[in-house]
Amino acid sequence: MNGDTDARLAASFRLLAQSASSIAPRSDLLFTAMLLLCGAVAVGVCITLLWFCIRYRQGSAAVRGTVERKLGIELAWTLLPLLLFIALFTWAAFDFVRLYRVPPDALPVYVIAKQWMWKLQHRNGRREINELHVPLGQPVRLVMTSQDAIHSFFVPAFRLKQDVVPGRYTGLWFQATELGEFPLLCAEFCGSEHSAMLGRIVVMPPADYARWLDAGNAQPGPAQQGFARFRQLGCSGCHAAGSTVHAPALEGLPGRLVHLQDGRTVVADDNYIRDSILLPHKDVVAGFAPVMPSFAGQVSEEDLQALLAWLHSTKGPP
Repeated sequence: MNGDTDARLAASFRLLAQSASSIAPRSDLLFTAMLLLCGAVAVGVCITLLWFCIRYRQGSAAVRGTVERKLGIELAWTLLPLLLFIALFTWAAFDFVRLYRVPPDALPVYVIAKQWMWKLQHRNGRREINELHVPLGQPVRLVMTSQDAIHSFFVPAFRLKQDVVPGRYTGLWFQATELGEFPLLCAEFCGSEHSAMLGRIVVMPPADYARWLDAGNAQPGPAQQGFARFRQLGCSGCHAAGSTVHAPALEGLPGRLVHLQDGRTVVADDNYIRDSILLPHKDVVAGFAPVMPSFAGQVSEEDLQALLAWLHSTKGPP
């Protein structure tokens, strides 16, 4: 009996927390390397300090005259740690860039944080609150914004944490590598019930996920909702292909380079599109008059994400 208990304990022991995403092992390896490097430097400094305390203690026979300069030693203790930490920084920067370089086949999920819940919507229109169902082995792209305070989307098992900020979009992607349920937390104090802003990520086999997704309430997806709002708000009167009003074409806009009236060139990312709807005079496209009205107060966060989803659906192959 004791042998079985010891075996179970040995099997459940983890030096690091459970990792369940493609980025988690790389994050753990980077953290371990940083810990070992910093630990080695700290131990080396402590050993050297202890040796100096003993070697040059009061009453010892150590020579305390002028110390001859050793250029080789000075270069070694300066350049070697510098090169090691530069290598560590380069490693971390590579992983950071990889985390924000979204695979073209990633499933989009639209996230709105509010006090005190997570509201999520899948590409076919199915909605969830404080839960996110995803397929095993499939990249998932999160497009996130906040309706009120700053929140932080934190999944410890995936080694992911991203601030969710009102007035702008943030995002990241992940690929789950283990089946099961994993805690979803808010890691930014967001009000009196911050500690209750809890959720879970449910990782399912792809076939089960497809059945679960199709079993949701029948409703238009975000792209269809966005196109409907595009027409309801009267945007098609200026931006449609057959419009008599001189306005920029919107099809295929996301990711495109846009030349502005003030000479700047920007990429039409999600935040540029959001600002163009709410603050149309902020970045006026070259060759067009600043006549577009602001839709601030007329569209909700759900509307903005739906319009964004529709614009992304008009893009060609990556």
